[in-house]
Amino acid sequence: MDRRKLIYIIGGVLGGILLLVLFFVLVGGDAPKAQKANLAMWGPFDEPSYYAQVIRDYRKVNPNISVTYTQIPAQDYEQRLISAFAAGNGPDIWLMHNTWLPKHQDKIQPLPTKIKGVKEPLFTFKNFQDQFVDVAVADLTRGETIYALPLYIDTLALYYNKDLFNTAGIATPPRTWEDFVRNVPLLTSRDTADNIVRSAAAIGTSKNINRSTDILMLLMLQSGVRMTDKDNAGATFAKQVDGLNVGELAVQFYTDFANLSKPDRYTWNDRQKYSIDAFADGNTAMMLNYSHHIQTLRAKAPRLNFGIAPVPQPEKATIGVNFANYWAPTVAKQSNYGLEAWQFLIYLSGTDGAISYLDASLRPTARRDLIERQKNDADLGTFAHQALTARSWYQVDNVSIETLFAKLIDDVNFNRATIRDALKEAESQVSVIMSKSP
Repeated sequence: MDRRKLIYIIGGVLGGILLLVLFFVLVGGDAPKAQKANLAMWGPFDEPSYYAQVIRDYRKVNPNISVTYTQIPAQDYEQRLISAFAAGNGPDIWLMHNTWLPKHQDKIQPLPTKIKGVKEPLFTFKNFQDQFVDVAVADLTRGETIYALPLYIDTLALYYNKDLFNTAGIATPPRTWEDFVRNVPLLTSRDTADNIVRSAAAIGTSKNINRSTDILMLLMLQSGVRMTDKDNAGATFAKQVDGLNVGELAVQFYTDFANLSKPDRYTWNDRQKYSIDAFADGNTAMMLNYSHHIQTLRAKAPRLNFGIAPVPQPEKATIGVNFANYWAPTVAKQSNYGLEAWQFLIYLSGTDGAISYLDASLRPTARRDLIERQKNDADLGTFAHQALTARSWYQVDNVSIETLFAKLIDDVNFNRATIRDALKEAESQVSVIMSKSP
């Protein structure tokens, strides 16, 4: 080989090396270095099949990342999480209830705003605001820090028995609570001893109504109740708003449907079957509940002719208010693969990942760009549209607060306290819980 050819070969090799160095300096710094990771993910209600396809799709472009989802029984879920984190063997990713941030923020590794050696952030607060409905921003972020990314938003909607409505001559489901009240006598059937034979709606009590406290909270929010003070330091739902006792009015409206002395509204009591069973049996005409009970009803009563309508709103309301209840994945503070976990969640909650999850789980979307896709769905359209006006409120301990609200309902129904006293007692107890929160 002559000297000139040797110089050309050496020059070509050196030039190739230089190009590679320039490539990694200019391009490689824009992407975070991914290490091999086996991510463990826990949740209480989602089934593994909901994530199977999206995990396969993610691995096609990220073969060094594996994700294993484990469904934990709902009744044990929160305690199992706390115990696992205390023992240092918790999951990398876990689903948190939309009210859990005040209670479990210390167990979360927030989405990083900056990554060493990377110019662009993984996902910004502005991205979050643009892509997801407002209630998710309120529940899952603080300031501009992102603590979880939503996959769906569920809301209370009105389930109604079409056959009972047709028999009563009611052409359409109630759009307002005033319509709802007018329909109650038409749909209620009582015997000569005032025993309820058929109920117009499962509303008014606590223990035999699924998500009874959520329904009461919905009524409070629709009435303009301010659930907490502006600093979230104490409860204020017994306080007046613009000179009106709006909290008391909401409690009275709810409990009137279980009050025998209100004959035009009385349609339910604590002797009725559990609300889902009563509706499935055709013994109650209306039920307020979430989207996942569509499949519950179809399993219990395949021939039940029911429809789903938007939850009623106050007649003079200019802005709709709906009540949100959902779970969202977050990253554990103790995870050694925080970056890889957040990268997966960004993909999972993105348009393609969300479509895969939503199609498998049959849940209503949290993404603004997918509401149009679901709005004409006979099952999910109502829930998807309601997500735009969904709200929740700051709860430091949702389980304890649910217990206190159930007691509030029972105290009124069993005449253990006046509405005002029962409401003030509940407010006081919730404020005590809030005062003990870190």
